[in-house]
Parts: sequence; structure tokens; C-alpha cells
Amino acid sequence: MTIAVSNEAAQWYKKELDLQEGDHIRFYARYSSNSDIHPGFSLGISVEPPVSPGLEQEAEGIQFYMESQDLWYLNGYQLNVEYVDQEDDIRYAYVPES
Repeated sequence: MTIAVSNEAAQWYKKELDLQEGDHIRFYARYSSNSDIHPGFSLGISVEPPVSPGLEQEAEGIQFYMESQDLWYLNGYQLNVEYVDQEDDIRYAYVPES
């Protein structure tokens, strides 16, 4: 399991959340209506430093991570975070690992 954030997606986060180099984005599992991989849960984000990161990736000076206790959410998947130019938004793609 991995997190892959494109540079364009990282630039979007920096713009939308007014982030500076050295800031952190946490991905976490949250109760929600639904997701592509876990009914009743979806992916949440917050701007906060890591405590016990299980996955990390740096893009455009921003550290993207998921805490160890949330890794179950990506079990068997790679998370690709991509920028969609036509929508000026982010897309989360869950790619099954082989």
C-alpha cells in the first residue's frame, strides 16, 4: 500500500488550504455515507503534523501521510491523488495492488 500525490494535486492543496512548504496533510478513514472501497467510510483530510505515520509521501514541499491506525483503509490498495484540471478539483483513485 502506498500514497502517490501528483505535483499538480499538491499545488492545488497548497492553494486551497493556504499551505506552506513543511506543512502536513493527513489522510484518514472517517465515517461517511460510502466510498469505493469501504461501505460506511470515506477518506478525510486534515492539516496537522504526524504522530505515528504509517505511510508518507512528499510533494511540492508538503508531507502527505496516513497514521498507522488508519492503514486498514488502504489495505490492498494504492491511493493515487490526482488533480483534475477541468473541474479544478482532486480525484482519489484506489488502485488494487497485485
